[in-house]
Amino acid sequence: MDAHASRPGSSAPGPTAPGSAVDISDSAARAARELHVVFGRLRRRIRQVARDGDLTPSQVSALTLVGKHGAATASALASAEGVRPQSMAATLVALDQRGLIRRSPDPADGRRQLVALTEAGRARIEGDRRVRQEWLARALQNRCTDEERDTVLEALALLDRLTGPDPGDSPTV
Repeated sequence: MDAHASRPGSSAPGPTAPGSAVDISDSAARAARELHVVFGRLRRRIRQVARDGDLTPSQVSALTLVGKHGAATASALASAEGVRPQSMAATLVALDQRGLIRRSPDPADGRRQLVALTEAGRARIEGDRRVRQEWLARALQNRCTDEERDTVLEALALLDRLTGPDPGDSPTV
C-alpha cells in the first residue's frame, strides 16, 4: 500500500507540503485535528464570556488591533485585517459612534487621519481581557485538579515550542 494512501481507520494526511517526502504520523495528524477543534471551541467560549455581544466580530477585531498597535490610519488597519478600506471605514464609524475610538490628523500627512482608542475604548479592551482571563482561571480552578493544571502547563510548554522557529531555520536579522 502506498504510504500516502488512506488506511482503514486512518485519516492521516499525506505529506506536509506539495513535493514533501515527509509523512505525518497518525498521532501527529490526530493531535493536530483535536488541537484545532479544542482551540476553536475554547476561542468561541472565551469570546462569549466577554460583553462583545454589542459589537460585531469585525469591530472587536479592529478595536483590539488599535489597542495592541496604537494609532493607525484606516487604510493600515484595513490592510492588517485583510479587508477593503470601505469595510474598515464602516467598522470605524460604528466604533466612533460608541465613543471607543477618536480620530485626529496624521502629523506626517494632514490629509489622513489616525485612529486611536479613547479612554472608553481602552477600558473596554482591558475589561474584556480581565473578564476572559478570570473566566478561564475559574474554569481551570473548578474543573481541573492541581495535577491536571500541571499537565495543562506542561502541554502549553510543548505547544509554545510549535510557535518558535523550526530546527535548522536560520535566524532573521
